Amino acid sequence: MTAFTTGTVPVSSGADDQLLRFALRADATLCAGLGLFIAMAADALAPLTGLTATAEWLFGAALVGYGAVLYTVARVRAVRRVGQAVLAGNVTFAGAAALVLGAGWLPLTGFGVAVAVVFVALTLGFAGLQYLGVRRLA
Repeated sequence: MTAFTTGTVPVSSGADDQLLRFALRADATLCAGLGLFIAMAADALAPLTGLTATAEWLFGAALVGYGAVLYTVARVRAVRRVGQAVLAGNVTFAGAAALVLGAGWLPLTGFGVAVAVVFVALTLGFAGLQYLGVRRLA
């Protein structure tokens, strides 16, 4: 098997880590793409979701940054540790978001709540895929 390298860090260290690397890169790509859309459409989305345009833009920018960092760290040699950390972060985020939604701490509209629920479901879906990838490396 040929391993592509960037400097001294291999992009792939074996067939077992491919599911985890795919899950991390897919998570990164969706986060960055969705974040870019949210940041660009913040003014139009604000009345639909109930958040301010500034909050929408900040959330979108944070997703773009997170996606870029996640895509970069998916290349490290010890990808299992990265996968465990991202998995824990995704589960924690989903729990915190569910708590915030359930408590009604944000002035979200019905559409805003529906979008947040879909985002939490996607996050848990990626967490499940990352879990399978981490387990494959155990």
